[in-house]
Amino acid sequence: MRRSSRLAPVALAVAALLLGVLPGQAQARPGRAPDRVTVGDRTFITDGQGRALQWRGFNLADKGGRGADAFADIHESDLRDMAARGFNLARLAFFWDDLEPAPGRYDRGYLARMRRILDWADRYHVKVVLDAHQDVYGPHFGSRGVPGWATRDEGLPFTPVPEDWFSEYFEPSVQAAFDRLYKDTDLRAAHARMWMTVASALGRHPALLGYDLMNEPFARFLEGEDLPAAAARFEAGELTEMWNRLARAVRLVDDRSWVFVEPTVIVGLGVPTRLGRIDDPHAGYAPHFYETAMETGGDYDPDGTFIPAYEAAISDYPARNRMPVIVGEWGGNPYVPHGSRFVTDMTAALDRFSSGWTWWQWCRGGGYCFLDQAGAPKPNALLLVQPYARAVAGDPLGFAYDPATRTYTLTFRTRGGTGGPTQITVPRDAYPNGYRVTVRGGDARWDGRGQTVSVDTRGRTGTTYEVTVSPR
Repeated sequence: MRRSSRLAPVALAVAALLLGVLPGQAQARPGRAPDRVTVGDRTFITDGQGRALQWRGFNLADKGGRGADAFADIHESDLRDMAARGFNLARLAFFWDDLEPAPGRYDRGYLARMRRILDWADRYHVKVVLDAHQDVYGPHFGSRGVPGWATRDEGLPFTPVPEDWFSEYFEPSVQAAFDRLYKDTDLRAAHARMWMTVASALGRHPALLGYDLMNEPFARFLEGEDLPAAAARFEAGELTEMWNRLARAVRLVDDRSWVFVEPTVIVGLGVPTRLGRIDDPHAGYAPHFYETAMETGGDYDPDGTFIPAYEAAISDYPARNRMPVIVGEWGGNPYVPHGSRFVTDMTAALDRFSSGWTWWQWCRGGGYCFLDQAGAPKPNALLLVQPYARAVAGDPLGFAYDPATRTYTLTFRTRGGTGGPTQITVPRDAYPNGYRVTVRGGDARWDGRGQTVSVDTRGRTGTTYEVTVSPR
């Protein structure tokens, strides 16, 4: 009886949501500081002092742990060590199939373990994006994500492809399951209710930045469609509708956290998204950035066209909609022959079009793990440890890191209504023998302590500064 009475208001709210009788847009609270600033064609999340924020970090994911063992492979030391190397963001994967093993029965212990990880993150000043992760839909197809009870494969065939798991997305049964999730009224309601449950339980946590509403959504192909055509149709229709519906569900219980939406993986082929507008004042864009050749086990081609094609495709949508871009996943095998060039080229590109990123993933071992089995950063992965301006008291006009000289440059212009200093994270691993700082522009004071350089522009407005950090 207790569980039923607790869920009744949620069920009524979900019903009203699906009928479209609830407001579709959260309103900013009166007197609240602006939550974003747009500089040129790029938008940044801002803090309570109006400073433009940047993000660097990792995905945290335990795909093997289930039930009582869920998240067992994620430890407080992971957050501590990330922060010690200067990182300030974690994208935490959770799985709907673990959270709600039976319809309407939510595992409160699972939510408590998520909260414990958020507590650790807060202790080390790391923000968290909660990622509703799925791979090949869910456990019905031998993976993780959407519960088996919410899987309708229409009796269509499924053939596992262990040597190429991504190709399983093209199985008719998998595509049918996605299609039914988007179209069946009861599954749409369950999906919204799941997010309301998460946001109600964790939405006020001080470490929470926001919610990545669904990892790498996929769709059913219609007869005669190729991947670009199917993606364009799906993004413009069902995917846009789903993102808006889930965002409205979150807003019923949480009006302050960010909601992050993804395009389909077709953007990795340099195809612009056809997503429509997300009608939410705190919506961010969280595409993934994977190099196709490396995803199939090859080496990175420094002379290839992947990065320029991706940059050309990725920037228009968030620029038009004034959405901050935080790349939710990117990565690669750092041991390939051109692994160092891959990391430096990709981080330079990310500095040009995004305000942050999370590498896949923070883990020990092979593959894309940042750490080796002994817990030491892999040599080429260590190139991820770079200076960045985590908070800019003004408008960031440009920022870049030159790995050859280990020189970081930030140019910004001060503006009214911004408080606090500009803070640049200078990781010890990047400057083991210390660093030096130069500030050009107006009158400013700077102070370098440990991994943070603070630049106090003394309340000036409309002045341009250039800050350079280089080895001592």
